[in-house]
Amino acid sequence: MIARAPRPVRNVLSALALAGVLAATVAGCTSSDDPQGADDSAPSSQAPSGKVVPPEPLVGFDYQIGGPYSPPPGVGAVSRDRTVKPAPGLYNICYVNAFQAQPDATDWWQANHPDLLLRDATGAPVMDEDWGEALLDVSTPAKRERLAAIVGEWIDGCATDGYQAVEADNLDSYERSDGRLTPEHDLAFARLLVDRAHAAGLAIGQKNAADLAKRGRGLGFDFAVAEECGQYEECAPYATAFDDRVLVIEYEAAGLDAACATWGDTLSIVLRDPDVRPAGKPGYVRRTC
Repeated sequence: MIARAPRPVRNVLSALALAGVLAATVAGCTSSDDPQGADDSAPSSQAPSGKVVPPEPLVGFDYQIGGPYSPPPGVGAVSRDRTVKPAPGLYNICYVNAFQAQPDATDWWQANHPDLLLRDATGAPVMDEDWGEALLDVSTPAKRERLAAIVGEWIDGCATDGYQAVEADNLDSYERSDGRLTPEHDLAFARLLVDRAHAAGLAIGQKNAADLAKRGRGLGFDFAVAEECGQYEECAPYATAFDDRVLVIEYEAAGLDAACATWGDTLSIVLRDPDVRPAGKPGYVRRTC
């Protein structure tokens, strides 16, 4: 496994706002005593509806999860946080942190669904230390069903707001779980999210986890969002699995150069500053091939 630098800063909801959003979903959250686990080797049980449209290969792309702004000329697709509105007239992808808790939401999870946080041997939440995010516990079918009810409400909200797609972040949470989660656990949960997105008329993108690209495509992901695949020489698995429907974000100039040299005529590639700042803010960076 390649050792990575700390990941860029995501847009974070206030604890109060997130508590309000999540509280509205509690009534709809149900658990099953014996739900069936997902098998990513079989066809998805929820076929995409006729409304599901993935982004086109090589579309001009901008990554705005740190805050919205007017997209630059040439941009045809934009990714924004689920708490803000889509960009008019463009292909919009809704960012959802699906496998981990936002840093200021841990208290809400502790108070309302403490058993849905992954815990270590001492009972403390297992953390993604780079982000200060508690991992969600997707280790059992029953917990996956309950989590899918909560995250599914967010996905439905993306559809209601007018997004065309959703990116489900942290498919690779198992890598930060100290062995408590496996790729199979994350993929089984991902399948529930794929079904929910397709039922809502949304395409859904696999976020990171290059090693799982082929399996992700098999369970129903429609495209990929890959951070620093040029920097770490990981673009090929995504490109092969998703027929070049890959949106690449690099955070270092060397990564952009590497991605553009090999994939500049094939994949959608953008360089952003590590804090993903809105245009006009100090430190904002955006370049393309």
